[in-house]
Amino acid sequence: MSETSAPAGKPDVTAFFDPETNTISYVVKDPTSDACAIIDSVMDIDYAAGRITSTHADAMIAFVRAQGLRLEWLIETHVHADHLSAAPYIQGILGGKIGIGAKITTVQETFGKIFNEGTAFERDGSQFDRLFEDGDRYTIGNLSAYTIHTPGHTPACMTHVIGDAAFVGDTLFMPDGGSARADFPGGDAGTLYDSIQKVLALPGETRLFMCHDYAPNGRPIQWETTVAEEKANNIHVGGGTSREAFIAFRTARDATLAMPRLIIPSLQVNMRAGALPPADDSGTHFLKVPINRL
Repeated sequence: MSETSAPAGKPDVTAFFDPETNTISYVVKDPTSDACAIIDSVMDIDYAAGRITSTHADAMIAFVRAQGLRLEWLIETHVHADHLSAAPYIQGILGGKIGIGAKITTVQETFGKIFNEGTAFERDGSQFDRLFEDGDRYTIGNLSAYTIHTPGHTPACMTHVIGDAAFVGDTLFMPDGGSARADFPGGDAGTLYDSIQKVLALPGETRLFMCHDYAPNGRPIQWETTVAEEKANNIHVGGGTSREAFIAFRTARDATLAMPRLIIPSLQVNMRAGALPPADDSGTHFLKVPINRL
């Protein structure tokens, strides 16, 4: 856990790193009130054992309680393919509204078919409390926030700009990490490049917070940078890299990548806003493994 503080208009951001999935989750606090949001929470899963636990989420809950904070939002930057969301678990304890990009309906339609969910699975985003469109505005206490639709990694990816901070999901990594893959169903390298340009058009001093870091070249885990640093030094898009060059590079690189270890459970859970598939008559939940579909 690590914390940075800033004056009014600039959120206090506390990061929680999950080493099992290399995910960074955040508590984002309005410095002028007790209001906060949680971004990209993690639920722990031992996939081989079929066991789900809440160690990571419980640490965030304990922090919110210890600081006397009031949770207003649980934000998902996108439908994660590498970890399970803890949003409904946290919501059940602390309250708040779960929000995601409105294009979740596209993701639900795609993966509803892949996992053969049938007509009982709603594909209208109704599992979430708020579906964000591009440019939507909301508040965290007295902090102003707005959304930027940044697809390419997935159709539903959103960047959330909260005060002077932007939470980019998987659109960008740290400058020495580059960018996220664009080969999942609904992904597109050219669209990802265009989305990255939207992020890089923000003021240079804007703080950028990553959803993942993989410690390239063995350096310590990092999650915060700036627009100016990304524009100058990002190894995939910095220094004026052209759209054509990025597409060629990203396409070739993606062809070498294996599927994320937890993609099968993650997608089934996260397209349901973090809920498990319905239980059978005995009360047991099951996850499906589609063969040769991903």
